Amino acid sequence: MRWRAWGPEHYSGRVAEEQAEGQVPVAQGQASPGQAPAGEAAPAQVPAGPAAGRVDSWIWSVRLAKTRSAAAAAVRGGHVRVNGVRVKPAHLVRPGDEVRVRQADRERIVVVTRVITKRVGPPVAAECYVDNSPPPPPREMTSPVGTRDRGTGRPTKRDRRSIEKLIGKNVGRSGF
Repeated sequence: MRWRAWGPEHYSGRVAEEQAEGQVPVAQGQASPGQAPAGEAAPAQVPAGPAAGRVDSWIWSVRLAKTRSAAAAAVRGGHVRVNGVRVKPAHLVRPGDEVRVRQADRERIVVVTRVITKRVGPPVAAECYVDNSPPPPPREMTSPVGTRDRGTGRPTKRDRRSIEKLIGKNVGRSGF
């Protein structure tokens, strides 16, 4: 084992274990592992999340994209802006940053409140950002497209022209 050649004082993990077991004396004025320094209260054990994280990972983690690769592709394609600037997938986001994600026909505008790197459930993900997006546009009433009965075969030329007329394609065709 290599750490023996160096000696236990060079292997910090081993020294900490031996100090915890009481085998190595703790220097005067030094706190042993797991104890607060003299005259100070013990620090609160609050798990802190990262102060910053990758923008592609964060977009995927808060469920603005279905997959991480889709989030990275959106960032590379210029569909994501952080504080008004196009960024790369490895750009770091911090709480307070405004992230604009263009998806299909709408733009999502969110403000980062908490940075996470692992994908979480929808209720927890919703707590990680404030959504300032405008409401989605109402779905237009689309005219029903004519469907053919199963087994009737290919449409004839007359059928195709009537379908195109219904849809609105090639309305001003010449007769040639």
